[in-house]
Amino acid sequence: MKKLRLIVALAAIGFAANAQEVKFPPLDGSPADLAYFPVNAAKVKAGDNSTPQIRVIYSRPSVKGRKIFGETVPFGKVWRAGANESTEIRFYQPVTIGGKAVPAGSYSLFVLPEQDKWVFILNKQTDRWGEYTYDQAKDVVRVTVPVEQLATPVEALAITFSPDAKGAKLHLAWDKLTATLPVTIR
Repeated sequence: MKKLRLIVALAAIGFAANAQEVKFPPLDGSPADLAYFPVNAAKVKAGDNSTPQIRVIYSRPSVKGRKIFGETVPFGKVWRAGANESTEIRFYQPVTIGGKAVPAGSYSLFVLPEQDKWVFILNKQTDRWGEYTYDQAKDVVRVTVPVEQLATPVEALAITFSPDAKGAKLHLAWDKLTATLPVTIR
């Protein structure tokens, strides 16, 4: 009986010594977010058969008093359309963007910002940190769209969708600028 107690006591000490507190990272300064089309697609209730057609996964940096476009995000340089990992867009069915057919699947979404226009870029390479390994040879489509000034600045980068007669419009806004990418759902 004494041997059993000793074995149990030693086992308990061994388990306690191996049990280490897990260190969780602090909240990211640019937290990840999701945008769906239709906007409420992920919030369906029982009996609702609607499904997502498009999903965007992105990180939301904040202005924090900085000058964004032209400085933090330089003009004429490919940008990850967010922070941290490259922004990812998933089409659950084939779409047409800028007159080009795009198969269902996941792509990186980049932006090439200029003062008066932006070029939205879909790229085959996903799961990368930022735009540091961006490879133009893997571009699927590039679409140039006008940039608009916002009446009210947006502190944290935001992406949302609105319905369109042929599909959806992806809206990206940050600081004082916004741009819209039309997506035809086939």
